[in-house]
Amino acid sequence: MFLKKIHPGLSESLAEAGLTQPTALQKETFGTIKSGADCVISAPSSEGKTNTIVINVIQRLEKEFEESPRALIIVYDKAKVLEVMELFKKYGHHTDLRVYGVHEKGDIDYDKNHISLGIDVLVGTPGRLSDMFSSAGFDVNQLKMFILDDANAILKLRHDTRIMRMSDGITKTQRLFFTEEITERVESLADKIMIEPFYFDFDQEAEDEDEEEYDDEEVEEQNEEETE
Repeated sequence: MFLKKIHPGLSESLAEAGLTQPTALQKETFGTIKSGADCVISAPSSEGKTNTIVINVIQRLEKEFEESPRALIIVYDKAKVLEVMELFKKYGHHTDLRVYGVHEKGDIDYDKNHISLGIDVLVGTPGRLSDMFSSAGFDVNQLKMFILDDANAILKLRHDTRIMRMSDGITKTQRLFFTEEITERVESLADKIMIEPFYFDFDQEAEDEDEEEYDDEEVEEQNEEETE
């Protein structure tokens, strides 16, 4: 995939998976995310938001390191946990990153024991992650990325307080929200836990392009009428 200064092993994995061209979202946000800035990114599912998360986590972390997780990815439900885990397996097989997923249907004691052995990426649902943060005792200060996928859907379930509590326990990290719509609730949470976030709205860009096309058509029609 043609992205500036992408990790060679990641680029190779993406090519093997048939991803040779980035979406507009992936291309336009890659440099900003790589810089470590906080971001709120809104786009339809066709733009590959979850792929973008996995690509950027692999790019940022690169390889196995120490024991505590360095990326936390909060997702909507068990199905999404499994989807993200599968994407890491697909795009990260040229790295040795250790990825682990947790959800309410798993055994929390087993999860804690596994995490204590050392992982790099922790993927999970808000409820299970909140329980683990309050009792697991792993070093959250090693976290480099705090990511909320499907932010609007998660916040509709009123997980705001849980997410704020987890975020407040981390002294310094990059915070990223991915959503299909930047609602008041998404924006409010971003204001509370992010530092001068960048906003990307690919839905709006598409609407603007459509409006420009429509305006151009109107001008052409007016010119034709004046000519007649």
